Amino acid sequence: MNPTDFDLAAIRADFPILAQQVYGKPLAYLDNAATTQKPASVIEAVRHYYAHDNANVHRGVHALSERATADYEAARSTIANFFHADPQHVVIFTRGATESINLVATAWGQVNLQAGDEILITHMEHHSNIVPWQMLCERTGAVLKVVPMNARGELDMDAFAALLCERTKLVGAVHMSNALGTINPIETITAQAHAVGAKVLIDGAQAAAHLPVDLAALDVDFYVTSAHKMYGPTGIGVLMGKREILDAMPPYHGGGDMILTVTFEKTEYNELPYKFEAGTPHIAGAIGFGKAVEYIEQVGFDAIRAREQHLLRYATERAEAFAGLRLIGTAAEKACVLSFVLDGVHPHDLGTIVDREGVAIRAGHHCAMPVMQFFNVPATARASFSIYNSEAEVDALFAALTKAKAIFA
Repeated sequence: MNPTDFDLAAIRADFPILAQQVYGKPLAYLDNAATTQKPASVIEAVRHYYAHDNANVHRGVHALSERATADYEAARSTIANFFHADPQHVVIFTRGATESINLVATAWGQVNLQAGDEILITHMEHHSNIVPWQMLCERTGAVLKVVPMNARGELDMDAFAALLCERTKLVGAVHMSNALGTINPIETITAQAHAVGAKVLIDGAQAAAHLPVDLAALDVDFYVTSAHKMYGPTGIGVLMGKREILDAMPPYHGGGDMILTVTFEKTEYNELPYKFEAGTPHIAGAIGFGKAVEYIEQVGFDAIRAREQHLLRYATERAEAFAGLRLIGTAAEKACVLSFVLDGVHPHDLGTIVDREGVAIRAGHHCAMPVMQFFNVPATARASFSIYNSEAEVDALFAALTKAKAIFA
């Protein structure tokens, strides 16, 4: 697709929040790796549920409950189809990617790991794919090992292959780095991990709005993501896992809807996916998630990829020509994240100054402190792009950076 064929005005019109001004300047929202904005179709789906169908799911025989249940389960089916989750995979609603990883670390890890076993993660992981495994290692005596990366922010795949061994029980890897934009070779990682008998968990929180994900083809054991980075509501996400593995795992939480029968002597657990969905779920969030996935499908990944890569190239060219700016993360396979530092200006100061120009970026360690340590920086400024961003917004960012540079000259 030619990026000039992309109907940017029509896309932007779908997102009500983008029409506002901040400090008297048009909003340029470039913080999409933290959370994306929501199209009107998602907002309306959530509003409609609360205005017309608000009832608990799976438990009522009245009309509202039946409608709510139908929409909730339809969203699950929509999400399963979006990720090509064949009958081998089960879609479980969680609060997001973080809870999904914690669920696996606890329910799977506690049963399957023992002292001396190894968990292998990468140097570019989000804290959510580091800390749960550290906690599991503390509980079980397992050992956490880390795949190194190079100065461009790419995984050292030779080192990965060398670290894999019969003691490796799980490999956890990010599909797309939130701090660097690097897209990792998930197919290769999964195939090599499976060759030594290890299970694979992929953190797809950043990738799922930008790249098509085919779980059946990837053959990953667990894939996690969050709706709010896919134009959906906050507080909802999914764990998608292989049925045979999930069947063998004990429940993560106890309570309503994850049971078949309860006596004071024994509880019999529900079937998948409900075994892992204790309590009243985020019904409106799940329905909104389904609508967000439909929106992505409506735009299409060919159009999304072409447009976002065009914006990334445009922003990268501006960055490379900007004196005193150093890009952090220059992988050959990269998506719409531009992390950088500017000589003489702390990223937090940059974030504040560009905000006054109406430009929203992220400044900090991006929940990836080991990445900052690797590049020997306390933090980076990060502009991250989505389908509704424009070249004019990139220009506004660099105009704001010019002001910041002048202030600190």
